[in-house]
Amino acid sequence: MADLLVKLYGLPPSAPLVEKLRAGGVEIKRAIGPEKQAIADWVEKYFSRAWASECEVALSAQPASCFIAVRAGQIAGFACYDATAKGFFGPIGVDEAARTGGLGKALLIRTLEAMREAGYGYAVVGWAGPVDFFKKTVGAVVIEGSEPGVYADMVKAAKR
Repeated sequence: MADLLVKLYGLPPSAPLVEKLRAGGVEIKRAIGPEKQAIADWVEKYFSRAWASECEVALSAQPASCFIAVRAGQIAGFACYDATAKGFFGPIGVDEAARTGGLGKALLIRTLEAMREAGYGYAVVGWAGPVDFFKKTVGAVVIEGSEPGVYADMVKAAKR
């Protein structure tokens, strides 16, 4: 999968999406340290151990570079930045039962806004899966020749 590039100075605002979700009982918020294990466990259970590792890196930053969506005290989605490399967005994941109603879109845009607030002009979406989602939502473009990029020599966990 290729990497994508997003202009952070051209983002649509997240506020209307975040407010709509809040009215429906979903809060988008920056994660805090005491939530680290709960988030990492959830991400590993529903996505992968590698993504959980990236979340742990993002949750170790000050301020945390991980946002979560919470419904009734339970995690419904997450998005991170600066987890794989500086200026990289991702991973992002939303519970299958919550993949309608704009939750993923709100998480994406709010997290990219945080990158812009941190001083970035552009974000790289590393090893992007749903390319059309990123293109449609934030105008992402494919970075030619970026596959496999920074992930080329990644060490995998040993099988037991």
